[in-house]
Amino acid sequence: MWEYSDKVREHFTNPRNVGEIEDATVSAEVGSLACGDALRLYLKLDDDGKITEAKFMTFGCGSAIASSSALTEMIIGKTIEEAEKITDQDIADYLGGLPEAKVHCSVMGREALEAAIAKLRGEPVPDSEEDEGKIVCNCFAITDKKIERVVREHNLSTVDEVTHYTKAGGGCGSCVLEIEDIIRKVRGDMEQEAKAEGKDIPSKRMTNLARIRKIEDVIDYQIRPSLQKDGGDIELIDVEGNTVYVALEGSCASCKLSDVTLSNFVQDKLREFVSPEIIVKEALY
Repeated sequence: MWEYSDKVREHFTNPRNVGEIEDATVSAEVGSLACGDALRLYLKLDDDGKITEAKFMTFGCGSAIASSSALTEMIIGKTIEEAEKITDQDIADYLGGLPEAKVHCSVMGREALEAAIAKLRGEPVPDSEEDEGKIVCNCFAITDKKIERVVREHNLSTVDEVTHYTKAGGGCGSCVLEIEDIIRKVRGDMEQEAKAEGKDIPSKRMTNLARIRKIEDVIDYQIRPSLQKDGGDIELIDVEGNTVYVALEGSCASCKLSDVTLSNFVQDKLREFVSPEIIVKEALY
C-alpha cells in the first residue's frame, strides 16, 4: 500500500483549478487515455506574459490529479520564464513527496507545462519529438527518446527507476531488456561527457529500501534469466550493508563452478549496476 502525504490527499479530494479556460492563451495535452493517464493544461496570460489563470483536466489516478492541481497553484502569478524553471521534483516536493511508483504523475505535469510553453513560443512540442522515436514500451507507448531523456535528466540506472518516471516496463515486461540497453548506452555517454569535462556523474544517495530494490531489479532482469537458460536459478536471501547473501538453485546449486558463478557473474553484475563495494556470499542454512 502506498503512503500518501496529507497534501497529496488534500489536492486529490479537493483539487484546485479544475476545468477548461474557453479563452485560454494556450493549451497542451500530454499522455494518452489508452495508456491510463492524460492531462490537458490551459493557461491564460496577460499582456506582460504573466500567467493569470491555469486550469487542468486530468484522467488518471489520485497522484495525477493531485500533481496537476499542485502545478496550477504553483504557476499562477508567475511569468512564463519563472514557470518554466519548475521541475517535476518541485511538484513532488510541493505535495510533500510522492511514492516512487507515482513519480511519473509529477513528470506528466512538468511535460504538459513544457508543451504549453513550447507552443507559446512556436517551438516544437517536446512530446511530438519523442513520437518520432522508436516505440520501446508498447503497453504505454513510450519511445526510446523519452527513456533516454529521463535517464539523463534524473541520473537513472535501473529499469525500476525508468518505470517510476515513465511507466515503461510496467506492463507485460517484454521491453525490459531494451530499456536496460538504453540505460547502459545513455550512462556510457554521460560518463564519456563527464570525463571529457573532468567531472564525475553525480551519485544519488539511496535509502536502504531503494538499494535493496535495485539489487532485486538487477537479479530479476540481469542475472536470473541467464542462470535459467542453463537450468539454474538464484534467490536473494538477505542484504547486510554491502554484503548480499544469495542462494543458488537448480543446476547452479550442484555445479562445481558455483563459486565462480557467484564471484565472476553475480557479484560483477551487482557491482556494475548497484555499487562497486558489493560482496556476494552464498547463504548458509
